[in-house]
Amino acid sequence: MLLSVVQLSQASPASPALSPFALVMKTSAARAFAFAALATPSLALQLKPSTGGQQYVDNKFIVELESGSSLSSRSADTDIHARFLADLERRLPSNAYKVQQTYSSDIFNGATVGINNVNDLKKIAAASGVKSVHPVRILEAPQVVTHSTAGVDKVHAAGNKGQGIKIGIIDTGVDYTHPALGGGFGPGFKVAGGYDFVGDNYNAAGSPAVPDPDPLDQCAGHGTHVAGIIGANPANEYNVTGVAYKASLRAYRVFGCTGGTEDSIVMAALLRAYSDGNDVINLSLGGINGWTSDPLSVVASRIAAKGRVVAVAAGNEGEFGAFYGSTPAAGKDVIAVASVDNIGLGPLFTITTTIPGVGPIPYRWGTDFKPIDGANVKLPVYATSRDSSITDDACNPLPANTPNLAGYATLVRRGSCAFETKALNVAAAGGKYVIVYNNDGEFITPDFGSYQYGVLIRDSDGLVLLDAFLKGTSFTVSFPNTGTVSIANSQTGGLASSFSSVGPSFDMYFKPAIAAPGGGILSTWPTTKGSYAILDGTSMATPHLAGISALILKAKGRGVAKNMRTILQTTSALIPQTLANNSLPQSLAKSGSGLANAFAAFSYRTTVSPGELLLNDTAHWVKQHTIKIVNTSKKKRTYTLKHVPAGTMMPFQSGSIQPVPGPVPLVNAPARVKLSSTRVTIAAGKSVSVKVTINPPAGVEAARVPIISGHIQVATAGETLRVSYLGAAQDLRKIQVTDNTPDVLGVATPVVADPTGNVQTGPRDYTFVNGDNPTVYFRDVFGSARIAFDLVKEDFQLPQQPKKRAGNTADEDWLVGAVGAMKPAHKSIQPGTYAKVPILGHIAEFRYFRRHNNGNDLYSGFGVANVYANGTAIAPGRYRLLGRFLKVGGEPTIQAWYESWISPVIGVVAP
Repeated sequence: MLLSVVQLSQASPASPALSPFALVMKTSAARAFAFAALATPSLALQLKPSTGGQQYVDNKFIVELESGSSLSSRSADTDIHARFLADLERRLPSNAYKVQQTYSSDIFNGATVGINNVNDLKKIAAASGVKSVHPVRILEAPQVVTHSTAGVDKVHAAGNKGQGIKIGIIDTGVDYTHPALGGGFGPGFKVAGGYDFVGDNYNAAGSPAVPDPDPLDQCAGHGTHVAGIIGANPANEYNVTGVAYKASLRAYRVFGCTGGTEDSIVMAALLRAYSDGNDVINLSLGGINGWTSDPLSVVASRIAAKGRVVAVAAGNEGEFGAFYGSTPAAGKDVIAVASVDNIGLGPLFTITTTIPGVGPIPYRWGTDFKPIDGANVKLPVYATSRDSSITDDACNPLPANTPNLAGYATLVRRGSCAFETKALNVAAAGGKYVIVYNNDGEFITPDFGSYQYGVLIRDSDGLVLLDAFLKGTSFTVSFPNTGTVSIANSQTGGLASSFSSVGPSFDMYFKPAIAAPGGGILSTWPTTKGSYAILDGTSMATPHLAGISALILKAKGRGVAKNMRTILQTTSALIPQTLANNSLPQSLAKSGSGLANAFAAFSYRTTVSPGELLLNDTAHWVKQHTIKIVNTSKKKRTYTLKHVPAGTMMPFQSGSIQPVPGPVPLVNAPARVKLSSTRVTIAAGKSVSVKVTINPPAGVEAARVPIISGHIQVATAGETLRVSYLGAAQDLRKIQVTDNTPDVLGVATPVVADPTGNVQTGPRDYTFVNGDNPTVYFRDVFGSARIAFDLVKEDFQLPQQPKKRAGNTADEDWLVGAVGAMKPAHKSIQPGTYAKVPILGHIAEFRYFRRHNNGNDLYSGFGVANVYANGTAIAPGRYRLLGRFLKVGGEPTIQAWYESWISPVIGVVAP
């Protein structure tokens, strides 16, 4: 039996919640992150909970049970669930636990169990048929096109609109009363089925789920937007046309109107969507993790391996740099979808001005698709700053000499803080109408929160207004709202969206896999909230890709589902880093193979495989590969092959262990590629294989962990296909995991902090009464598959460990298992059994841990109690904590592949 659990000692109520993981809806909201205010006197850091807020549900666990096929023939005929439940009844009193969800599927067999006392976990783990146990995680709630971009219009023109294909949407539910979404629910309607797993009032933070069969959502909106991208009927007032608008939709609601949900509920929705026979499953949600082995990623991947297309948002954390992927997008067989910005902006309402020669100025406003109420106003403009390079314009209360802004439209530079913050500061000075002019970059959807009179205009238009203001020109602006305009996105159209997350996974899988339009997408919105909205996010790119998949299934048959990722990757279009003529191609760690091209996937009569060449890191480099080219046309064809390198990404700062925030720089340092043939002729219906040898580039700064990527291009008349590759030109075992510098927090980590938040620098006694207990804080700059904290003697010294396998121990094969889970921690607490290091007992453990960022997830922490993780009391005495962090790619049984930390002396004393 395998156990994958974060083992926590009983922390005081004031201790921060552990935050090794989180899942969120993948809509990008324009926002400013709150940086923790950390005082940094010498070794007197006042530590407070990180603002990341990514949590487990207290004392609730997903239990995977053995399936009949994996047991003996006698056991295979037994009801596994009944045996498990009967054994639980023998082990625990009925009031000590509650089975809250059951799963019975060829994909996943198990249950979600809540317990009152975490020390009872070992009894659950030991129950009959238990295969693995995982903590339930909270999934955070969402913050709230032109089809020519991806060739969808040409597929529609051929008569293919996805007829007969079933698409499941796991999201916030759908407002199926929307006319463009069919106006009803059930057989015969566009939204033909589904299920509400939670109800309106559900919130993972406290309000219980109240399931019902009706997935109607008229309060959140995210799922309605996703549904419109996939299936909105054309001929509506804004001509929003779904990618596969004749497909049949099913909605699975996993979020209430507000707040978060649990991954156990999303898992139930995945299994339901699978059993309902959906051909395509869309998950516009995810969480920071970057590993392929969490339960949700594994279940999604298993479903994909069964021949269903599973499209998952890659994430909206591009600002935090590389190796910052999401799950369940990390699933090995799912399609992780990145976002590109739309080539058009609109429909947009406009501002008119009396400045001579200046035409209407288009603006974007909040999520709800309605203009601000200002049709009859004519106001002069007041700029809160005369400096267009300012980064904190109106981020703080305006100066005392600011005039009463009631009679102005106030012009503010976008800068770095939240739109709502700016608007409220203007309102505090008497203002009402706020015109924010953008930074030099993509024209995003602003988030003014509850403020109703804020708009965003382009950088160039804002500079025109600022120039006129500075010159003292007499002019006014108004908001006529008499019609809409659409304009070309000349700055970022067709480029990877800045918010789109950057991979690859820590275990060097190709994430994201592909890109689709996700920046500036107009789609349906609840009828109670305005009916239409423009949103940005990989949440919007994912249904676009799901819809394209439906079109291909309609054209080629359901049998191609297992090959869908390869079909779409090899027919995708190159994405440049910039719009400059000499731009490097974007790194595939940012954009995946390229922009999905529905018409190419639909019409090409050549296939190439595989879609991805996984090179790994230099310690595990795979340089030899074979590409198979199949001519499916009815005539002989000649193909030319060549290497098309992408820019090499440099994820880490030179001379530093700190990751580079986005956008991550690219350099022109291509891999060295050799092809066995550069020209082949293939008869109709035949195939040819070409060998490819790929070596890392020479002369790159390995310490910056260069991510090399690119394509092997295969072209014939009218068709250009590409096989993508990706790898790291560095041994990932050499990458520092823990942040042992003062660069971000002002102190090296890990640290022990006393109840006041001061870093402990010498011996200290704790009574463990009334909050008098220590807290451990740590910050990681790279991922780790295992982080363990153990109690050791006061005079402990870490023994030298050989870099060779040391024979079996009770803790040795923890990475083995159907979901990459680990053996029960309570079996590895025996002194000296873990890599022969003499520990006294186990305190806490994290599995498949993300890296922290420099914004909303600075560090993690956990409170230490006077008991071991298995509930056994720690005897009074003086001890230290031993923290060990497994390096990526390191052998988990070898101590030398761990970074180790030893704490100051911690005294356990009687109160």
